[in-house]
Amino acid sequence: MSPYEPRPASMLDWLRTGIYYIYAVIVTALIGLIGLPGTLINPAHAHWVGERWLSLMLGGARIISGVKVEYRGTPPVEDMLIAAKHQSFLDILAIAKACPRRAFVMKREVMNVPVMGWFARKVGCIPIDRSRGKDAMRQIIAEVKTAHESPRGLGHLIFYPEGTRTKPGTTVPYKQGVAVIQRETGLPIMPVAVNCGMFWPKRGFPIRRGTAIVEFLPAISAPQRSERVLPLLAERIEGTSMRLFNEAGGQSALAEN
Repeated sequence: MSPYEPRPASMLDWLRTGIYYIYAVIVTALIGLIGLPGTLINPAHAHWVGERWLSLMLGGARIISGVKVEYRGTPPVEDMLIAAKHQSFLDILAIAKACPRRAFVMKREVMNVPVMGWFARKVGCIPIDRSRGKDAMRQIIAEVKTAHESPRGLGHLIFYPEGTRTKPGTTVPYKQGVAVIQRETGLPIMPVAVNCGMFWPKRGFPIRRGTAIVEFLPAISAPQRSERVLPLLAERIEGTSMRLFNEAGGQSALAEN
């Protein structure tokens, strides 16, 4: 069996997954406590906290649950909007780890998660209140412009244009947000394809052994911004994610879960 295909789930995988989540809670609490004093003194210290947390979370997944991540393509260096396929918690960890100046546009409720929600605010994550509609979008655009023009820069702002996690091999219509922000700011968008849901399911159980892939695709530059941006994003992300899905065994591999 190829290392790019998930191993069939066993009772041992369920046990390992439970152990991993206990480990994740302990790591999150400890890193939060250790990083709190430094971040209170200097908010930039939150990036150090995030880097250590991501390393421990991915390392634990590799050692405890046997799931690895392989990166393809070139992660961003300059200020960038990142539009990524979203299938599971694993792609959040993996994409954030590859983007050293990472921040997310995330649901407001997520920012209320104990410990890491507070640190997320400190690293520049932007909460979105979907109930506010156009007002929420105007707020995000204003925050993106302010950050991009600041001495520190925007960094790598990660969006999930589907707006939710999707099952491998499927898609839902993309939301306009990232294309609107590009039109208003002129920032390039980097598409990212994944097959992480083949190994780490949407609901989190069980984590399956194997090598997940995160692939960074060529950026869509500012001169290309138009009504064509969203279809182009969907074409690149979905086409590549489907290729990665098939590389991991496709529907036959899912059926074994």
